[in-house]
Amino acid sequence: MILADKIIRLRKQLGWSQEELAEKVGVSRQSVSKWESTNSIPDLNKIIKLAGIFDVSTDFLLKDDIDSADYLSENKEPGLTQVSLEQALAYVDIKMAAAGSIAKGVALCVCSAVPLFFLLALAETGQLNLTGDKAVAFGIVGLLVMISIGVSFFIKTHQSVIDSPLTGDNPFELSFGVHGVINEKLQNFTGTYHKRLSLGISLFIFSVMPLLLVAILSGKPDATLMMLVMLFFMVAIGIYIIIPASTKFEAYNYILKEGDLDAGKSRSTRHAEKLAPVYWPLLVAIYLGWSFWTMNWGVTWIIWPVGAVSLHGKFCAGKAVS
Repeated sequence: MILADKIIRLRKQLGWSQEELAEKVGVSRQSVSKWESTNSIPDLNKIIKLAGIFDVSTDFLLKDDIDSADYLSENKEPGLTQVSLEQALAYVDIKMAAAGSIAKGVALCVCSAVPLFFLLALAETGQLNLTGDKAVAFGIVGLLVMISIGVSFFIKTHQSVIDSPLTGDNPFELSFGVHGVINEKLQNFTGTYHKRLSLGISLFIFSVMPLLLVAILSGKPDATLMMLVMLFFMVAIGIYIIIPASTKFEAYNYILKEGDLDAGKSRSTRHAEKLAPVYWPLLVAIYLGWSFWTMNWGVTWIIWPVGAVSLHGKFCAGKAVS
């Protein structure tokens, strides 16, 4: 198989048009068309770049006696499942769908105390002829309803059947060209990931500021309770931003490392990553248990900014060591 046929075959297997390949190589579409029609041959620098984009060797591109079928059979390790680009992208979509359900569930659990504080604030102002006892009763009902809905999202996520060769403990390897495409997607997403992570953590840290300002400047119970509502909303928004972004980032890394995400990581990093999926639901359980045990809701809110800073510190420490 000659170079022109190999370029055509590799490009079509990755689902790219001539324009898309030309953009990645840094040439015009006409240049790619000439390569594929054998009217011209790419220079050595372009050959090297094509090899990197397609994730193949330059020998494979340049030697006509190396056919694609022979090349794949020589590079395939026994016992490993070959993962195509379509399967890799489908895995990312599956993980993102699960992350959306988890983010909704955690956000609902975090905001479960919002009805209670909101009704207590109305009771403080005497609106709707709402007494403190009624506010607590209706608030607890709303809290339990929101938690039950949040838990349903968790159950839905765990009950979903994931039919993908990338799930479980089965080893796999990427088909040729897949590594380059996924790596490009990761590089394009990295900037967005860091922005969303910074925004989410900032919301966690600054969620306590409105409450502190009201407590210092006003001290009115109704205003304090409304600021507690704002605190929960800010934490929930931060969670809703971080979970999908982190899931997508980790999914790309999982694919690129062919399932071996622990390679080169420190012990603290691995511990932090194992803790992350259950961290916020656990924090919600601790918060609710502490609050109902002491009934001192004006103090127990401190668990949210402390928990956010603590989780951020674990990840930063792990990355610094690794």
